[in-house]
Amino acid sequence: MSVSLASVVVASPDQLSCELGGEAAILNMKSGRYYGLDPIGARIWSLIQKPVKVAEVRDTLLEEYEVAAEQCEAELIGLLEKLAGAGLVEVHAETAG
Repeated sequence: MSVSLASVVVASPDQLSCELGGEAAILNMKSGRYYGLDPIGARIWSLIQKPVKVAEVRDTLLEEYEVAAEQCEAELIGLLEKLAGAGLVEVHAETAG
């Protein structure tokens, strides 16, 4: 499933993660592979520990960092798609209600 601003994302239950010096280390427990995120990626990781709309994550990043909205959106969606491909996040279509 592709990620859009209307998607709801959440960290997968099949992973373990920790913060290391402002960065994040993540272990996919199914594959046994480790992944690392830089400080901005670690901030995104912290924001998706509970189900959240991608647009809300983008809005938080725009408040916290000096970045153009288009660049933020493109890089956020790219990262979330990579994390989803690695089995580290779940992506759900927005639900009505």
